[in-house]
Amino acid sequence: MTKKDKDTNKEKEMTVQGKSQFREWAESIAIALILALFVRTFVVQAFKIPSGSMEPTLLIGDHLLVNKFLYGTKIPFTDIKVLPIREPERADVVVFAYPVDPSKDFIKRAIGLPGDKVEVRNKKVYVNDIAIPDSHAHFADDMIYPRGNDPRDNFGPVTVPPDSLFVMGDNRDRSYDSRFWGFVRKSEIKGKAFILYWSWDRERFLPRLTRIANLID
Repeated sequence: MTKKDKDTNKEKEMTVQGKSQFREWAESIAIALILALFVRTFVVQAFKIPSGSMEPTLLIGDHLLVNKFLYGTKIPFTDIKVLPIREPERADVVVFAYPVDPSKDFIKRAIGLPGDKVEVRNKKVYVNDIAIPDSHAHFADDMIYPRGNDPRDNFGPVTVPPDSLFVMGDNRDRSYDSRFWGFVRKSEIKGKAFILYWSWDRERFLPRLTRIANLID
C-alpha cells in the first residue's frame, strides 16, 4: 500500500469517526428532549406565581412543581384523562386552564366538589350549609360588600355541576375566582401543586431561601 493510499484511508477513518461522534451527540440530545417532553406532559410541570391571589400560601415569585398524574394523565389534544390515582379533594391547590381564556393558567384552592352547594356569607364560606374550616383564608380588607353586583363577600348559593370544581384564592379579598367567572371543569385541571423549588422576591431582589423545598398545603 502506497503512502497516498494510507493517507486516504486515514482521512476516511477520521471522517467516519467524526460522523459517529456527531450522531451519538444528536441521539443523546434527541433522547433528552423526548424525556423532558414526556416528563412535562405526563409527570410534573413547573409554574411561576405571577399574582398575589394565593397569598400568604403562595407569594409572587414563587416557583412550584405540579403533579400532573395524580388526577389522571390527559391524552394530548383531547379532554380524556386516564389512570387517575384519586379525584381532586377539598383544599387541594390546583393549577388549571382559565375557563375564560384557556391559554392562561390559574392556580386556586378547591372549595366545592361536584354536587356541593357553595355559598359565601359575609366572607365566610359555607358548603352544604355548613361553615367549613378555612384556615388558609386571608382577608386584606375589613369592609364587607353587601349582596349585589360584587360577589366578593356575599355569593350564591350555587350547586357545583358534575365533573367540575368551585375554586377560590386564599387571598379572598384579592382573588379573581369562581365567585366571578364560574366553575372549573375537571378536564381543564393540569395537576396539584405540591412543592416550592425556588422563590424570588422581586422587590428586595433576593431569593427567599426559607421557602425553597417547602411542601404546599
